[in-house]
Amino acid sequence: MRGYVTDLEAFRATVEHRRCGRILYYASFTPDLERRVREHIGRQDIAAHYGFYEPVSLDIPRPAGVPPLDYSRYWHDQTLPEGTRFDEFGVAMAPSGFYHFWKYVSPLRNARSLSEIENYPLEDYSTWDSSSLPGQVAAAHGTGKVAVGWVGHMYETAWQIRGYEQFLMDLIDQPAWAECLLERLFRQNLARAVAFAKAGADCLRCGDDVANQRAMMFSPDTWRAMIFSRWSGLWATVKSIQPDVKIWYHSDGNIQAVIGEMVDAGLDILNPLQPECLEVDAVYARFNRRLCFDGCIGTQSTMPHGSPDDVRRRVEEVIDKYGRNGGLIVSPTHVLEPDVPIANIDAFAEACRRYGQ
Repeated sequence: MRGYVTDLEAFRATVEHRRCGRILYYASFTPDLERRVREHIGRQDIAAHYGFYEPVSLDIPRPAGVPPLDYSRYWHDQTLPEGTRFDEFGVAMAPSGFYHFWKYVSPLRNARSLSEIENYPLEDYSTWDSSSLPGQVAAAHGTGKVAVGWVGHMYETAWQIRGYEQFLMDLIDQPAWAECLLERLFRQNLARAVAFAKAGADCLRCGDDVANQRAMMFSPDTWRAMIFSRWSGLWATVKSIQPDVKIWYHSDGNIQAVIGEMVDAGLDILNPLQPECLEVDAVYARFNRRLCFDGCIGTQSTMPHGSPDDVRRRVEEVIDKYGRNGGLIVSPTHVLEPDVPIANIDAFAEACRRYGQ
């Protein structure tokens, strides 16, 4: 084998299910843990220290002179807790008092008519200038990096705008409301996805947490009609533009019942494959070379509660089972929380380097 294998070379081999010089791996951290990791390693660049896979995120810049959307009318008569922030969709994020978690306050939680959903302000990305994207992709490739475009959520963004219970009830009692919001978010996501695909992005990231620990959050039929139909249409569109672009999809929980439908629709990389929620061996046995795994290292089990040796053993097991012939990116199944020992982070990276060569 020749010298160092770049992230881009390793990624291409991984998604093509070819044995490559090294297996990609990464982790992310809550703010407090990230601060302590930096103190531990004595430097700011955590990814460089541990050798993490670090793709380049593509960006469609906001047009000059176009200010962010104004959502103030939804909050002018509201009293919100100190420290409340607002996301790009006008959703209020109030401090929960528990680590990095937020309490969402939804601007349309009290909506009384469909017209309120139809007229809710959303960015029109189809009018934004994406001409800089090919240059961003070329620059990433020039440094051996993977160029990734974040497409967005649909279900998660919809319930955050409408309200969690309200949106779930809409799916049952007034599906036109749910369809309206989902369709508007789909169109927004599609505009971004098409721009990234035309620019030559290597991978498009998207996702929705549509399951809990045991099963789907709603019936598979509802998921198919309301949510998956839109994702599958988006995936088909971008692959008609650039057949080689890879689709990365995230959902926590047990989505085992619907993985096959997503793979048939064009899903390439599934994240995070929580071992506490689904049978990872069974998923691998069924899909093997049709699906790449990204995850598999439990953040409800191994990372917070195991010893460094437990972490090393799990990393070795995952690589031996799922990654010896490509098809695997190793990562914890969620952001690492403050109770994860730093020694386990060291062990994770060390094991990925050792066993992933």
